[in-house]
Amino acid sequence: MRHGVKLNKLSRTAAHRKSLMSNLACELISHKRITTTLAKAKALRVYVEPLLTRGKNDSTHNRRIVFGYLQDKEAIKELFGVISEKIATRPGGYTRIIKLGKRHGDNAEVALIELVDFNEIYGAPTEKAAAKKTRRAGGAKKKADAAAPAAEKAADTTTEEKSAE
Repeated sequence: MRHGVKLNKLSRTAAHRKSLMSNLACELISHKRITTTLAKAKALRVYVEPLLTRGKNDSTHNRRIVFGYLQDKEAIKELFGVISEKIATRPGGYTRIIKLGKRHGDNAEVALIELVDFNEIYGAPTEKAAAKKTRRAGGAKKKADAAAPAAEKAADTTTEEKSAE
């Protein structure tokens, strides 16, 4: 039984799997999005998200821990520089997996894994979403609009009466 086992072995030895995840993580950090199989993308998300969390706090200790996983100085610079600034306020969920269908050669499911904060299409809030505040019931707006002109008329009549006196 697989009680509590969260690791997908990906049909590889431990050393091969470690090397694969390190290489995929470095490429994801460098390019911000990569295309791979769905199983590798899901395994990569589990591998890279704790590293991205470490990247939010730039200290020598965190740099050494992340370097132990990635073994790539350029990826470390990118992670603790550009990426850490973008994900500083995000509490988690730094990656997004998008299924792309099946590969023609071997019918493997292909997926795109990307860093959420570096996608301009999904990341930027639209003007409509910013303008829309809350949703009201159908009659509430009509009643408020009908009450406003009546209140203005009452205010006009009272000011006219005061000016006539």
